[in-house]
Amino acid sequence: MASPSGGVQTVERALDLLEIMTDLGGDAALSELSERSGLPLPTIHRLLRTLVQRGYARQLPSRRYALGPGVLRLADAAGRQLGAAARPHLERLAGILGETVNLALLDHEMAVYVAQAASTRSVRMFTEVGRRVHLHCTGVGKMLLAGLPEAAVRAVAENTGLPPATATSITDLDALLAELSGIREAGYAVDDGEQEIGVRCYAVAVPGAPLATALSVSGPATRVTPEFAREAVPALRAEAARMAARLR
Repeated sequence: MASPSGGVQTVERALDLLEIMTDLGGDAALSELSERSGLPLPTIHRLLRTLVQRGYARQLPSRRYALGPGVLRLADAAGRQLGAAARPHLERLAGILGETVNLALLDHEMAVYVAQAASTRSVRMFTEVGRRVHLHCTGVGKMLLAGLPEAAVRAVAENTGLPPATATSITDLDALLAELSGIREAGYAVDDGEQEIGVRCYAVAVPGAPLATALSVSGPATRVTPEFAREAVPALRAEAARMAARLR
């Protein structure tokens, strides 16, 4: 059946359910899926049955439905393609700022680095591409969290905890929610020694990317200072906008 948008209605509805699960932190109850999608429960059951059979969803012991391994396989392939497409942007930005630039994606309840352009300085930051990190204590992670609704943030905190990587990591949910509010207002996130002692990072979102994506610059706190941010944050935003235009 065709939808008003000209697409296939059944496909659109199945994708809507996957996106709702994603927005809610990776899993959802039937009541939540029905409320957010506006679909009747029998329709949701039929769609979920197919998604489960194909590996794109799974039913938890709690009877909630979660994203399945099929979604992760697609996300991994999309992440590799995105990293390759973004690399020229990262290299240009690293050349301008002189520090290491990273691109990260939201990977369920973690952030995964998919591309990097390293600084040429002798003392520099290096993060292995493919590394997964907690969201609450990294610049890219907090930027990605800031794009989620509060219910999803709470779900992440409940499922992964807020383990401290350093003494300055945020470990209190209320403090994290307050910081995310400030990030949304400012339009960028800061990791001030929260993942690694002596390292500071500034991160922005890539607007309109097909997956939740953040772009960051990081280095020793002695060089990556608040003064450095006056140049770095506008440069990050400009490159993120150029990247987004290419990815559309």
